[in-house]
Amino acid sequence: MPLINSLYFRFKNFFSAHWPNLFAHCEKQKSVIKFIFAGSSAAAVDLIFLYLFHGLFRWELVLSTSLAFILSFIVSFTLQKFWTFRNYSQKKIPVQFVLYIANAFIGLNLNGIMMHYSVNKMHVWYLFAQILVNILIGFYNFFIYKFIVFRKHPHETNRPQETTATSTGDLA
Repeated sequence: MPLINSLYFRFKNFFSAHWPNLFAHCEKQKSVIKFIFAGSSAAAVDLIFLYLFHGLFRWELVLSTSLAFILSFIVSFTLQKFWTFRNYSQKKIPVQFVLYIANAFIGLNLNGIMMHYSVNKMHVWYLFAQILVNILIGFYNFFIYKFIVFRKHPHETNRPQETTATSTGDLA
């Protein structure tokens, strides 16, 4: 972890020195940027493992898709909980995971409803409609995760329990 922290702080110092206005804006929108990065990372995991399972290993498509989705879901949950929203409560993981799954099913239904309406009623090209729907569901998910799933109570801390005296902090 010290190497990652070192690289992160070097990047942060370079970025703030060369583009101070952009850096200040990014600092204000840090959780939104992290949310997008975490979601993109989960999407990449989904595609990579789908390719590995189905494309390389030649496993059946439904099995490959399901396993890739499960792995990407775990990556998404972990990054959103611990990194984006900095929620380190270990006791709440089961409840948060159930809420996260329930929200995923709500999102899946919203996706279907909005896609049906956009494509069949408004005659929007299906790929463009999916991009718009994903953006809308992304906004919805951000607020659900921030204020419901990973909401912190006033007595909770922002940092994980330090395990070593040599820790230099986490990637803010």
